[in-house]
Amino acid sequence: MFDALKKIIKPKYPTLNRIELSARQIIANYNYLQSLQTDAAIFPVLKSNAYGHGLKEVATILNRSSAVLVAVDSFPEAQVLYHYFKRGVLILGEMPYLAYRYLNLARTEVVVYNASTLKYLTRFGKKIKIHLFINSGMNREGIKDLRSFLIKNKKYLDQVTITGICSHLASADQDSALTKIQESQFRKAVEILHSFSYFPRWIHLGNSAAVFKIHDKLLTAYRPGLALYGYHPFAKNDNSLQPALEVFSTIVSLQSVKAGETVSYQETYQVSQAGQIAVLPFGYFEGLDRRFSNRAQFLVQSSTENFFARIAGQVCMNLSCLDVGQHPLALGDSVKIISKKNADPNSIINLSSLIDTIPYEVLVKLQSNIHRKIV
Repeated sequence: MFDALKKIIKPKYPTLNRIELSARQIIANYNYLQSLQTDAAIFPVLKSNAYGHGLKEVATILNRSSAVLVAVDSFPEAQVLYHYFKRGVLILGEMPYLAYRYLNLARTEVVVYNASTLKYLTRFGKKIKIHLFINSGMNREGIKDLRSFLIKNKKYLDQVTITGICSHLASADQDSALTKIQESQFRKAVEILHSFSYFPRWIHLGNSAAVFKIHDKLLTAYRPGLALYGYHPFAKNDNSLQPALEVFSTIVSLQSVKAGETVSYQETYQVSQAGQIAVLPFGYFEGLDRRFSNRAQFLVQSSTENFFARIAGQVCMNLSCLDVGQHPLALGDSVKIISKKNADPNSIINLSSLIDTIPYEVLVKLQSNIHRKIV
């Protein structure tokens, strides 16, 4: 009876769009990053639906790793991790006060940016574990004058458990003097914290770029995001990391066109010779940026051949068109929208470069309702 009800409420059927996620590659990337910082913990960052890869899927995979904490931005993300990740959760973002009441305090640590939040958290006593966030020079959020903060709020700090101190680098992936300034400011902050007899276990400043760039024995943890998913913060052709994600769609329509006819909105694409237009149920709602219109190429995978075809016309809300020429195709043929191979035209590296943006933006736009499969 219960199984029958489940099929009605949540029926299982093949999807037209899917994301395939390599568990082996996620773990290999994690292990490689850990090998670069053997004396520190690696806190994988899973915010924004694990950078578009799928929060519950990546959390499930990371149960096979040695990660003691994974980082997310918000309480709703933490709720997912309570179900799919077996160890600790670090919440990086600010939250409404009432959200703290619903935390699993035994498994959760939170970042504190100001005195107001600290005062509120004292109601949870020593059960609440906090990481103090230092404004080391990015000037986006955090405590700028730590000594003054400690003096004014010592009675509140003594009522909670300080397990970490952290900050965030603004330009670690560039050759910037600011990175050295931030390192220096953060080190001073740690010294000040120690002078007040607070000795947190976790001291973390570094993002993905810092894992490669900063080797400081003071740091006991790093927070890589993009690198975990296989994208090197510096070198495009470095094979030490490998992308873990591929995105597929399905041809749902084939339209015969003559030379001179136009395709999709605003007549921005004119067919140069007679052939076919293949239609995919994948548009800007699903995460395909409209700037890819008439530019991006995807890999068509038919029963007889594989070839790259360019988007024809404007990317639509839920559809995109490809000019497939006179290649013999059938409804149901597969199209690889994003490839794991960095050299392919439809890799994240090349797609983001094509529209002059960063890989983060292309990844996080992938809709959470697209079926994700761990392979």
